[in-house]
Amino acid sequence: MKQGWSGIVRDKFLYLLALPGLLYFLIFRYVPMWGIIISFQNYSPYQGVLASPWVGMEHFQRFFSNPDFFMLFRNTLAINILSLVLFFPLPIFLSVMLNEVRQATYKKIIQSIVYLPHFLSWVIIVGITFLLFSTGDGVINQVLVAFGFNKIDFLTNKSYFWGMLTAQSIWKDAGWGTIIFLAAMAGIDPQLNEAAKMDGAGRFRQIWHITLPGIRSVIIILLILRIGHIMDVGFEQVFLMMNGAVSEVADVFDTYVYRLGVKQGQFSYSTAVGVFKSIIGLLLVIGANKLAKKFGEDGVY
Repeated sequence: MKQGWSGIVRDKFLYLLALPGLLYFLIFRYVPMWGIIISFQNYSPYQGVLASPWVGMEHFQRFFSNPDFFMLFRNTLAINILSLVLFFPLPIFLSVMLNEVRQATYKKIIQSIVYLPHFLSWVIIVGITFLLFSTGDGVINQVLVAFGFNKIDFLTNKSYFWGMLTAQSIWKDAGWGTIIFLAAMAGIDPQLNEAAKMDGAGRFRQIWHITLPGIRSVIIILLILRIGHIMDVGFEQVFLMMNGAVSEVADVFDTYVYRLGVKQGQFSYSTAVGVFKSIIGLLLVIGANKLAKKFGEDGVY
């Protein structure tokens, strides 16, 4: 115990630096977990958490027997798998390409350009999407008509919805995702590249045998964390893009919770949906972490 306190005193400034982050997770992540108990109640704001009647697993049974469950599960899983397959590798590719840029001025300019979309809200991103792809005055459809093609209903066609969400996410956050990988690459010993050059290795072989193995642990950790969020699509993006024509492929757990929990006041039922998502995410993180350790990686814990 004394050794623990002595370590805290010795590294007090490091702990002070971590304090805002710890407080954030404590206040906004751990304290609200108390509210999951209302998923086992018929919660009433007038009776409060302690006085509301208990109903056990009733809301979970209702959710799993709901005809919309499989549709919600399919849409959420499909959107996240597309994002995992198409979006996750792109920041790695971009960071490798940026790392190969030798002119510092060009590198900073490119980084600023690819970072910029991250600071735009989803309202702006969706607004730009409507301006480009709307059937009436959309720029893309105007170009298609000018070249003699028919207009395409990008925004009301179910076949395009998942792809458009993925494309939006890539454009918005792929550049921002390079920050962590570039930081990891900065920690790679440059003498390894110099030795590889002396052995006749070109840039591609240096990337394949030095750069990528050097950031492998970071890739694994981020992949595990990403898998843990496979039930979280992101409410704002889907909600803004969704319309009646594509609701069958657009409705996900987040929009479902908003519709029933916020608009209809079914707090206990919507909380049960959230608990289900959290349990699935926890199990996936544990499974992915064990799989990573089985292959000799450090994992998250």
